[in-house]
Amino acid sequence: MEWYEEEVRAMEHAHTEDPPPAGATVFYGSSSLRLWATLTDDLAPWPVVNRAFGGSTLAACGHFFPRLVPPCAPGSLLIYAGDNDLGDGRPAEAVIASLHALLNQIDALLGAIPVAFMAIKPSPARWDLRGAIGQVNTAAHQALAARPRGQFIDTYHPMLDRDGRPVTALFADDGLHLSPEGYRLWGEIVRSYRFPLLLREP
Repeated sequence: MEWYEEEVRAMEHAHTEDPPPAGATVFYGSSSLRLWATLTDDLAPWPVVNRAFGGSTLAACGHFFPRLVPPCAPGSLLIYAGDNDLGDGRPAEAVIASLHALLNQIDALLGAIPVAFMAIKPSPARWDLRGAIGQVNTAAHQALAARPRGQFIDTYHPMLDRDGRPVTALFADDGLHLSPEGYRLWGEIVRSYRFPLLLREP
């Protein structure tokens, strides 16, 4: 986990210098969230805090969670991760186990906070992993549906064309990260779920 330390420490320092407003929705996960430059505008007027870090896996999200999320005193939490775990060669079963471990940490440290998980995207660069991506997304959907204040946000199917393949315009030149058009779509999707406004009460 040493590889992530510099970026994590930078976020801790930024938090000390300029603490975010308590009760905001924290976006936590990998670079697909970290690079969402228009996040604040796309989700306005909801207050949001970006605590994603580059290259992170679900396992890394679990490792650094106590340092990055509870200090923000979030009102709700949105997660996007798992993409890099699969890209690094971890089997779907291991990624699912990391997700459950992270959810357990959330419960232990934040209580019954509203939690959303965004589906792993169908990026062209990892299209060969779509079977494993489907496994993780299905398990995540089930895990979030079982939570009284959980929500699974389907960002997978809206990014496919009529032939069931990724819409290339939604992705950056690397075929992995999102283009501005991709982030506009993500903003529309998250807003359509009205997370965290319409979550079931505990």
